[in-house]
Amino acid sequence: MKIKGPIRALGAMSGTSLDGIDAAVLVTDGETITSFGETDYREYSDRERGVLRAALGRWPGDDVAAAQKVVEHGHYSLLAGFEDVELVGFHGQTLAHDPGGRGTHQVGDGAALADRLGWPVVWDFRSADVQLGGQGAPLAPFYHFALARWMQADDPVAFLNLGGVGNLTWINPTCARPEDDGALLAFDTGPANALLDDAMFTRRGVARDEGGALAASGVIDDAIVAAFLAHPYFFRMPPKSLDRDTFGALAKAVLPLSDADAAATLTAASALSVAEALRHCPQPPSAIRVAGGGRHNPTLMQMIAAAVDVPVTPVEDAGLDGDMLEAQAFAYLAVRVARGLPTSCRGTTGVRAAVSGGTISRPSPKSL
Repeated sequence: MKIKGPIRALGAMSGTSLDGIDAAVLVTDGETITSFGETDYREYSDRERGVLRAALGRWPGDDVAAAQKVVEHGHYSLLAGFEDVELVGFHGQTLAHDPGGRGTHQVGDGAALADRLGWPVVWDFRSADVQLGGQGAPLAPFYHFALARWMQADDPVAFLNLGGVGNLTWINPTCARPEDDGALLAFDTGPANALLDDAMFTRRGVARDEGGALAASGVIDDAIVAAFLAHPYFFRMPPKSLDRDTFGALAKAVLPLSDADAAATLTAASALSVAEALRHCPQPPSAIRVAGGGRHNPTLMQMIAAAVDVPVTPVEDAGLDGDMLEAQAFAYLAVRVARGLPTSCRGTTGVRAAVSGGTISRPSPKSL
């Protein structure tokens, strides 16, 4: 695609927390953010969430037809409500992620979505990065770099996304481009909401520990947390990434605990994994700006703030929408793919060279 100047791009994200689909318009040329557009959200039903949970860990060739149908129907029903869209960034739903082995698997056919919507769709963002030796995640850091420049940050700043899995981006905003040496360091921190949400669903049939209330009433099992922090992942140098189920041992360890104590222990594990992550940053950030559903959990936010030595604030304090940052990121990345600009680099995923990942699918003539 030939893109001259900013365009209206629509991004969509369905994360590992399996709560639903975020969609957001961003006006950008893939380098500078011009403005933030309208947003919307579609929650997965209990039935849809159950279908997606059943498909977790499956790879191409496995039976994922039901999950694909849920993802494609959910995205179409949400995205079709937007107008004047010039390009779509469609992440799909991650079912399995093993960059050192089988690769990465996001279900959802961007070509089929392009035909239904009548707009060009950029999708399959992670495969090229993995094929070149990268982790394939996280992918939002290039957008975080643009946000730091939009915020006119002068000192290093960090963005922390608390979705199903936590991920941290450390940014030096004085660099000219996100792919420049020293501009970015990004990696997954550990579990954020996924294990806690799973425990709440299994134990109480609810989607989450609303407001962190149950965790706040429980007692942390320090021995379980200590064993969790001894996991080899925390001693690996970044960039590095996680599968949703990497810390299955932690989920099993809390099974004998009461509901409240299990919630408190899982929340503490998520918070302390963030503190461990900061040890890898080139220098302490001036602040940690928090996005994702976990920022709505005051118990988790308080535990993080108590574990680190820098201010921890939701991104709303900087004038941003923390529920829509990742959807906006895929709108931004879609424009970069269309322009042939990099979407990941050694500092974000460990890929051998800066790479522009993603496939562009245009609507077939018969669908227009």
